[in-house]
This record gives sequence, structure tokens and C-alpha cells, in this order.
Amino acid sequence: MAHVPPRIRRRTALWGLVAVLAVLGLLAWWLRPFGEPELKGGLTFSTGVRTGVYHRYGQLLEQALAQDMPGVNVALKPSEGSQENLQRVATGKADFTIATADAVSKYRADGKPGAEQLRGVARLYDDYVQLVVPAGSSVQSARDLKGKRVAIGQPGSGVRLISERLLTAAKLDPARDITPVSIGIDTMPAELQAGRIDAFFWSGGLPTQAVRELSERYDIRLVQLGDLVESLQASGTPARYYRAAVMPQDAYTRARNTSSVATLAVPNLLVTTEATDPELTERFTRTVISSRDRIGHEVHAAQLVDLRTAIYTDPLDLHEGAQRYYRSVKP
Repeated sequence: MAHVPPRIRRRTALWGLVAVLAVLGLLAWWLRPFGEPELKGGLTFSTGVRTGVYHRYGQLLEQALAQDMPGVNVALKPSEGSQENLQRVATGKADFTIATADAVSKYRADGKPGAEQLRGVARLYDDYVQLVVPAGSSVQSARDLKGKRVAIGQPGSGVRLISERLLTAAKLDPARDITPVSIGIDTMPAELQAGRIDAFFWSGGLPTQAVRELSERYDIRLVQLGDLVESLQASGTPARYYRAAVMPQDAYTRARNTSSVATLAVPNLLVTTEATDPELTERFTRTVISSRDRIGHEVHAAQLVDLRTAIYTDPLDLHEGAQRYYRSVKP
């Protein structure tokens, strides 16, 4: 074997080491976008009732965050809905949440604690307001609910806000003209099926799992609410976030509706506070957008998350970290 001078052996070994380091560097860059440092710590995400879309969305987002930010521990915290979610985030009991735009507007208008600190991360999907009755019910509009036992949502929920406003728009007093039942979507279906309530209001993405499952074991019908949109929108500032919408007939294929259902919809916003770390918020926003298709396979409403509309988080200003992300992907 030919003798290799020590100087050449050292040079060869040095180049070999350089090559290995270069490969490792490229691999690290590929695994962690733009060579970003790994984030560590924890965050709390306030969701909703366990059978609602907010909670399922949170579960799937948690899985996506575990892949994108493995050093960050995500804790999901179920809630009654939008109003409780906003209170938690605004007062530091949670870091991120989902809430409807009308609930955000009311929280700010009421001057609730921490309201001025709230910031938007993304506009997600729209909630559709659903009035569910037994298929054979005589109820054809919200006005027909007079004298009925109606589930209107829990006190801390967004559906509570909307149902009371709808009843008022229908010229019904929510406290006197109906028997209000303060329960959420986790128990509404069973109560309707058992005959203990005559109808329930729900506001959620389409389809909502709890409503779909109810339709598969019990004959239900969705009642149109389109006749109330104009008077509702005229009722004040928070109501401007409602828009006329149509639930397609196939939203719930087993429901006894023979055509699409006129109703109203309201945007859902992903919310945090000004104090949340910009780097964390930027990475969080990226995961929300990039995981849309994966989450959308199970939560169909999430398929509507769109980069072009995500920046419109009115009435909230965008968080600094979210702004960074949207600027980085701007064409």
C-alpha cells in the first residue's frame, strides 16, 4: 500500500468532517424551517364543549403543533364557548382561543377585563346558526317558539348571545315568552330526543358532529332563520358581524329537510393577547394555515380557512407575530 503523508491524511479528514457538518446543517435546516431555534415551554388553548367543533379543532391543531413545535407542550382546556374563552385569554388563564366576532365585539364594548389586550391571529371559518327541532314539530320559524322549552346555550357561550338576539329579533322575550334551558351542545341532542326540550339553538361549523349524530338516530329538522337577518343586523354594532347564509341540504343528510335552509353565519377568530411572544405567535399562525387540509379531513369547516381572508380579524388588530407570518408569505 502506498504511503500517504500525514499532512494529506489530516487534510482528507478535515474535508470529511466539513462534509459531515454540511450535511448535518442542511438536514437541520430542512427539518426546522429557515433554521429557526426550537421553542420550548407550554401554552394553553381554550376550546369549547367537548362535543363541539371548537374542541375537535383544538385536538387536531394540538397534533399539528406537536409536529411543528415539539418542544412546546399544548394543554387543551374545554369551556362553555366564546364568552368564557375570551375571559380566559384576556385575564391570562389561557394563551390562545377561538371566539366569534360578535362575542369579541361585545367583550370589548362592555369594557371587560383585559379587553384592550386582545389581538387577532387569524380569521378561521364561519359558524352557522342552527335551530333544531323534531321532524314533526310545528315550528317553522323562531317566532313559533313562543311557549316552547328551548335550549339557548350556556351563559358563557357564543350561542347564548346569538339565540337571545334572535329571539328578540323575532319579538320574543327570551326570559318570558319561552322556557329557556341553559345547556350546551353536549347535552342538547339527548334532551331533544328525550322530549325534555322542544328545540335548541346551536352555532357551529358545518357539520357539527353532535347534530349529525343526533340526525342519524332521531328524526330532526332544521328551521330557517333567514327572515330575521335584516332586523338582527339593525339591532346594533355586534350584530353587524352576522351575514345571511344558506345551509346546504346535504349538511346533514339524515335531517328531514327537503331543501337548503336560510340562516345566518358569523366569523370565528383565533385570538390571543398583545403579551404573547411574537415568535411563538408567528409559528403558531404558520401551523394553523399549513395544517388546514389535514384538519379539514375531520373538521370540514376548517377547509374554509384561507390565507387570503385570514388577516381580516376585525374587530381585533392582528398580533405582531401573526403580521410577521402573513408578510413572509405575501406574494
